[in-house]
Order: sequence, then C-alpha cells, then structure tokens
Amino acid sequence: MTFRQDHLLGIESLAPDEIAVILDLADSYAALNRGPEKHAAALAGLTQINMFFETSTRTQASFEIAGLRLGADVMSMSMHASSIKKGETLIDTALTLNAMHPDLLVVRHPQSGAVDLLAQKVTCAVLNAGDGRHEHPTQALLDALTIRRAKGRLHRLTVAICGDISHSRVARSNIWLLGKMESRIRLVGPPTLIPTGAADWGVEVFHDMAQGLEGADVVMMLRLQNERMDGGFIPSTREYYHRYGLDAEKLARAKPDAIVMHPGPMNRGVEIDGTIADDINRSVIQEQVEMGVAVRMAAMDLLARNLRARRAA
Repeated sequence: MTFRQDHLLGIESLAPDEIAVILDLADSYAALNRGPEKHAAALAGLTQINMFFETSTRTQASFEIAGLRLGADVMSMSMHASSIKKGETLIDTALTLNAMHPDLLVVRHPQSGAVDLLAQKVTCAVLNAGDGRHEHPTQALLDALTIRRAKGRLHRLTVAICGDISHSRVARSNIWLLGKMESRIRLVGPPTLIPTGAADWGVEVFHDMAQGLEGADVVMMLRLQNERMDGGFIPSTREYYHRYGLDAEKLARAKPDAIVMHPGPMNRGVEIDGTIADDINRSVIQEQVEMGVAVRMAAMDLLARNLRARRAA
C-alpha cells in the first residue's frame, strides 16, 4: 500500500490511489469492528491527543474509539476549559503539547487553516477533524466508503449534495473527493446558501430540488449550520423544508435505488423527513456513523506507519 502523507489535513492533497488505500484498509477495519474481538495493535505504544475547539459528539467519539481499538493511549482535551481561555495562543498550546511527545494529534477548530498551522509546529502526525468552513477530510472519506459499499463503486456516479453548501466543510471535502473519482456532482440549495463562483468548481448548481435530484444515485443532505450564519439566509425553517427538505415526493425524482446520506446531526423536519431518514432501504445514515470509526482507524494506522518510518530513518 502506498500512502505518502505525513498528515491528513484535507482531501485536496490526496491522490486517487491514496484515497483507495485508505478506503481498502478501512474496509478491513469495518469487518474487524463487526466481529467479536474489535482490537488491533497498529497504534500500540503510541499516544493520541484529541483537541476539539468546537463541540462534537460523533467525530470526537469516533476518533476516541478508533484510537482505543488500535491500542493507542488516548487523551481528549476540553479546549473550552484550557489555557486558550487564559490567553495562551494556539501556537503556544501546540508547542506545549509537542513537548509531551504525542504521536497523533486530532484537531477540530472553528478557524479555517488553523489545523494546517498547527501541523507546521509539531513533530507528530496531525489529523484535521474539521477546520472552519475549509475541510473535513475523514467525513468525506467515510462518506466515500459508505457510497462504495452501497454502490460497488465511486466512479461516475451522480451525487446531489443538498442544503447549506456555503457553510459546509463537509460539502467542500466531498466535492474534492468525488471530483477526483470522476463522479458528477450537483449542488442543490437556495441562492443564499450556494457559494459565489460554485459553478466554477466543476459542479452543476441547481436551485430547484426536483431538477437537482433527477436521476441521482446518491442524495447527500446537509445540516443548516445556524451557528455559522450571521444574517437571514432563509425566510423560515418551515419554508426551507417545503422547498429543500428531503421528503418522499422529492426523493422520487432520484433513481429508485438512490441512497440517502446525512453527516449529522440531523434536524428532522427541516433538512429531511424522519421517515426517509429511518428508511432502511434507502438511508445509509447509520452506516455512515459506523464507517466513521473504520475510516479513522485506517487513517491513523497509515499515518502511524509513516511516522515510525520517518523516526527510524
């Protein structure tokens, strides 16, 4: 397996063969996680520190479980109660942690580019667990694994990414990844939630949900990120659901075997009808959560191999 990265900061820097390596290894970890013995030793003797400057349930828990199942010593820091609140800079915090000789540093931060800055200051492997509106690489990878397991491939699918595109790092990482796999990407949402210039990204832009979902293989719904909005982007959640919330009528425009995805947390009755979210024949939302652990295990395993190789050189 060829994986050349020292850090996992985004999808943009990954080659298609590196994405395939992560997904193939994650497939094997998905099988391990479904078995009676869920532990391996890929990270035995290594220390993993999780630094979440934004609150998270799925991502933080997923990284913790992934590290523990691979045998790492895992520490999760509450950055809301840390020295950052006492005036310490992000760089000073990174240097302090680096002096403790961690091996893997998992970081979520509200500012785009902050994780990349940290990676320049530490000697361990850094994984981006989401930075501002920039990227969320492991989410895109787990989405890709979920799609590949459901559809048997990632190439030349029609994927509709719907909702709050402007504020979504998940959308950006998925656009990068699916574009590398030569899939047809549609962005669907109101004009106020589609970034200016999105049509130049090699995607199609639709403001009508029915048109955007026509013949889609994958329907990926996004959460309205109200915490990142500083103005009136939608008239009301009721109106938004009427026009852009996924229900049976809108989903009927996609292919009969189209799968439904959502990175969570879901706002039922706003972005998606609860019946659709729970439909075991169409929804793969719970499998996305499951594949998140497997993908993060694979990413940390591969980075740890490269870290050990550099230290041995």
